[in-house]
Amino acid sequence: MSSHQYEIEIKSLLGDEEKATALVAKMHAVDPDVQLLGKSSQLNHYFVGGDIEKIFQNIAPHIEDEKIEAFKKVLSEGKNISVRTRQADDKVLFVVKASIDDTTSSNGTARIEFETEMPALSLDALDELLLDAGCSYQAKWSRDRKEYQFKDIVVCIDRNAGYGYLAELEKIVHNGGEAETVKNDLRNLMQTLGIEELPQDRLERMFAYYNEHWPEYYGTKKIFTIE
Repeated sequence: MSSHQYEIEIKSLLGDEEKATALVAKMHAVDPDVQLLGKSSQLNHYFVGGDIEKIFQNIAPHIEDEKIEAFKKVLSEGKNISVRTRQADDKVLFVVKASIDDTTSSNGTARIEFETEMPALSLDALDELLLDAGCSYQAKWSRDRKEYQFKDIVVCIDRNAGYGYLAELEKIVHNGGEAETVKNDLRNLMQTLGIEELPQDRLERMFAYYNEHWPEYYGTKKIFTIE
């Protein structure tokens, strides 16, 4: 898979563990070949601001040569760039997402994505490179994730600090022009599974609330409800 790709994703707020368990059962009923791809505990750090040139200068030396062009592309072509770092168990990742439609790069339904492992760096060391480029923390998130192969898509079921249980139906494509068709396919699958799309405006309210109060929730099982 190339390091440059488009992520088409629709979220559904499940809330509690009972609904998450019911969704997995429904997935197995609809697709007997459903597979658990993996599970991890994750820390995700979101950044805002920063100098794009300096971000590139600081991060590029730690990225494989063949991924440099894809990194440049997402920084130069994307709208509303969202930079983040992630630790998934013992793996450290650098992630950039930028919107290709009219939703946000943080939570949008169609995004250009760049993601690469940073084996030589700790999460703190990677964060320091971004802080040095003028970025500041927007929020720190923690979650436990289970990732399933369901039909031709990936379904992630997360227990997020603050949000509770959330499902993400995701498909990766290499042509941004497919975005709207794939979104419709994902929405049809959601109907089949009996789950509802989390509206973008409510998601943005939840995201804004979490960003303001994240120290209360990061690393905990505490949940809030924002309508």
